[in-house]
Amino acid sequence: MPSPQQARAQASAITSGKTAPEAEASPTSQLRVLFDGPHLSPGQRRIAQYLIENITEAAFLSITDLAERVGVSQPSVTRFAAAVGFTGYPALREKLQAIALGALAGGPGAEENSSNELQAAVDAEIDNLENLRRDFGDPDQVIAIGRELSRSTPLTILGLRISAALAEYFAYAARRIHPDVRLVTRGGSVAYDALLQSREAGGTWVLAFSMPRHAQETLTAVRVARSAGLRIALVTDLALGPIADAADAVFATGTGSRLVFDSYAAPGVMAAALLQAMTDADPERTQARLEEYEHISDQHQFFLRD
Repeated sequence: MPSPQQARAQASAITSGKTAPEAEASPTSQLRVLFDGPHLSPGQRRIAQYLIENITEAAFLSITDLAERVGVSQPSVTRFAAAVGFTGYPALREKLQAIALGALAGGPGAEENSSNELQAAVDAEIDNLENLRRDFGDPDQVIAIGRELSRSTPLTILGLRISAALAEYFAYAARRIHPDVRLVTRGGSVAYDALLQSREAGGTWVLAFSMPRHAQETLTAVRVARSAGLRIALVTDLALGPIADAADAVFATGTGSRLVFDSYAAPGVMAAALLQAMTDADPERTQARLEEYEHISDQHQFFLRD
């Protein structure tokens, strides 16, 4: 008999399969596929969003007109074309015109998807969560790293720039169950000091978060930590790349990239799973600390009563 985790993974693999041939993609879907692969900057995503929403008109605009409509510079449009795999804006416009003419001619894909951009963003995050669910069919790495993070005293949590929010969430929760959690959300020499002090105090592991766009200072901080003798567990969106190469354990989860700014449903669940693994690694300490915290929070009325 398969374990519950294996059964869930098998069910996910079955239900995610395609059982019927799909109709040819709509113009909106074709553009989403075209623009989804690269990691685009917020300005480039504004261009992508404008093209998706106005394809039949935008496909015939000059680079000057498109830049003016979106509110970006002409070089930004050129860089966008290169980022999505074209030699320049003329090549991109040729592709856009082919898609737009297909829609205007009423050919295959002229019928637009019923979902709007916000619903499409949610659909993409559901796909990310389904992939994470399949990964959790084998939870051994999560359990093992949770145990190591639990043992590391102090435990350092690193998240710079946009990754700081995930690091703060993890550190806030981890402090309920771990006696010494140190949060690093500033780069440069401040990060170096914190990492070196953590190692001198007996710490063995750093949990780092690196979301797109990946910061050079995150890679530098991870390398400093490694050189100091700390081991690195990394939550990121890419299993390959310089930051992943510098880590001892990598948890790669998809991020939502449908909107101008990324969303992080799957990385958030990944963080919660590591927290769960930490609680399971030392249940007696977990219970004692949570009970003590509940007593203090009641005594000082930290929270409103529901």
